[in-house]
Amino acid sequence: MFDCYLNMKALVFVSCLFLFPFSKSKLIVEVKSIPNEKGTIFIGLFRQKDEFPVFGKQYIGKIIPVSGKKMAYTFNDLANGQYALAIFHDENKNGKLDKNYLGIPTEAYGFSNNARRTFSAPSFEEAEINLKSDLTISITLK
Repeated sequence: MFDCYLNMKALVFVSCLFLFPFSKSKLIVEVKSIPNEKGTIFIGLFRQKDEFPVFGKQYIGKIIPVSGKKMAYTFNDLANGQYALAIFHDENKNGKLDKNYLGIPTEAYGFSNNARRTFSAPSFEEAEINLKSDLTISITLK
């Protein structure tokens, strides 16, 4: 009797996995207006508001050699949910976004939703995308 009860619980659990699968989607990120074909593109995909847009704290980070003024990168099998992206063009391949003596970036950068503020990075909410199914977004570097 007890074995039958355990088997029934296991059957219900497995059935729920098929009825409510963990949804995953593909996110294609098109990067536009890359100033030149030097260096690399840093792509940071963030899930946590308090970590955005600090490189090194991203959920997934990719470094891609520049191959043209427009490029694309695909994140496969991402869990559906809220994300924000921060991207910069590391022209001199020193692994960081270079800034002048006032703290203003001297290398091109951009964020999801093409969110941009004058004197600071946008908030997670401003750059937030809601991934519910396969999605293609475009980010213009400036």
